[in-house]
Amino acid sequence: MDRRQMMLMLGAGGVSACTDRFHAPLQPEAASIGSIREVFVATQRVPDPGGWFTTARSDQTHYLDLGVSIPPDRQRGQIRNGFDRPDPHRDFAIATRRDLADRHAFRRDLARALQQSPADSREIVLYIHGYNNSFFDGVFRTAQMGYDFNLPAVTVHYAWPSATHPLGYTYDRDSVLFSRDGLEQLLYDLKAANPRRILLVAHSLGTMLLMETLRQIEIARPGWSKATLGGVVLISPDLDIEVFRMQAQRFRALPQPFAIFTSNRDKALALSARINGAAARLGNMTDPEELADLPVLLIDVSEFGARGNNHFTVGTSPALISLLNNSALLDSAFQSDRSARSGLLPGTVLTVRNTTQMILSPNLLRAPTL
Repeated sequence: MDRRQMMLMLGAGGVSACTDRFHAPLQPEAASIGSIREVFVATQRVPDPGGWFTTARSDQTHYLDLGVSIPPDRQRGQIRNGFDRPDPHRDFAIATRRDLADRHAFRRDLARALQQSPADSREIVLYIHGYNNSFFDGVFRTAQMGYDFNLPAVTVHYAWPSATHPLGYTYDRDSVLFSRDGLEQLLYDLKAANPRRILLVAHSLGTMLLMETLRQIEIARPGWSKATLGGVVLISPDLDIEVFRMQAQRFRALPQPFAIFTSNRDKALALSARINGAAARLGNMTDPEELADLPVLLIDVSEFGARGNNHFTVGTSPALISLLNNSALLDSAFQSDRSARSGLLPGTVLTVRNTTQMILSPNLLRAPTL
């Protein structure tokens, strides 16, 4: 691996490897400074002596209810971590923490949060982080996306044990396999909390964990995903295209909507494809014909990637966040009626049998409201 490849790997997780990403002291005073986003967390990481979580794998799942302070001095998509000395005016901070005794307490508190929400907001959004993420990387990203996209839902994060190191790719892929049963149990617990809708969102290598888990549920309980889930979103999936097709074929029917965000400027996925001996990964594919028999929505965001590794454009580009926050766009894009999709953005939509590809552009920001 040459120096350029190493730098791409360093950027794949979005943070330099030499930065200590394992510290975030509890700061109650942040509650009066930033905007608080509640994040429920389930993790199979081993606790550290300080009470947070390491990179090691645990047979036991730990549950928390965290209040994350979103600083007022930031732009959409930006996450600043002050680590052991956060400034709540500029940095994300943990303002509150409640440890939940077990999965029964987790389900009870999740149900409570849903019942306290408006009737039309009793939904759950579960976010699963990707490769090279610390515990706080995933928690802060969950809070940031919930806040920046103004999600009217209870947000939950599944923190699987990543090595949190640019050279830990093999460890992370093994951790994906290790974590399937834990994620399966979490999905059952989310359903037991009785939300109106469950939306699953996974990034990068976390998409492999999600697909593997849903596949094993489908084998045991055919039709469960379609009947239970209100949608699946894969962001920059670090998945072999043929493996994804085989996973999808085990489903009685894919849950809808099933959206895949792609970018041909994703440098991390370009490197992953090279390392894995493939022309492309699912997250940087360009030809919808490769998935034409599957009812999926491909959303190409390549035009929003100008700098960096472009491995999380959906969550880091202020322009793209602004575009996706257009409720008319989101509502139309996530219609189950495929005929509604075809007229969404004239000139930017391609339908190939069961697959629809949408190519988004910053120019749409200047277009009339849809």
